Amino acid sequence: MGYAKLYSNQTNFKDLRKGLRQNQTKAEELLWAGLRKNRTGYRFRRQFQIKEYIVDFCCCELRLAIEVDGFVHEDDEVYKKDLKREKDLEKLGYKIVRYNNQWVYKDIQSIWWGIVEECKKRAEELKRK
Repeated sequence: MGYAKLYSNQTNFKDLRKGLRQNQTKAEELLWAGLRKNRTGYRFRRQFQIKEYIVDFCCCELRLAIEVDGFVHEDDEVYKKDLKREKDLEKLGYKIVRYNNQWVYKDIQSIWWGIVEECKKRAEELKRK
């Protein structure tokens, strides 16, 4: 599937993406500080659209999406939607990594290092394909 078909910044999502970037949660803000400016060795984008979904952080090169989940994701209906979304993104070749807000607040350094390791592992997986 071509790049343009996967990553189409549809006009009807533009304001939503912009609003999400301007009103990011404290946990997203903390995580973004470690992901921005290629600090992992890879370019991440925030509130990035893939098909009809918007992911918190995405490295297109590695097909790696990172989600930061707050308490709302504990709701059964939201959880079911998250599972469907994750399966749909996996069908497109993406790996989804989830972190809970509370974990971000408690141990951001470990999460940053975990993401760096995940990037290395994902790069190796893609080389083998």
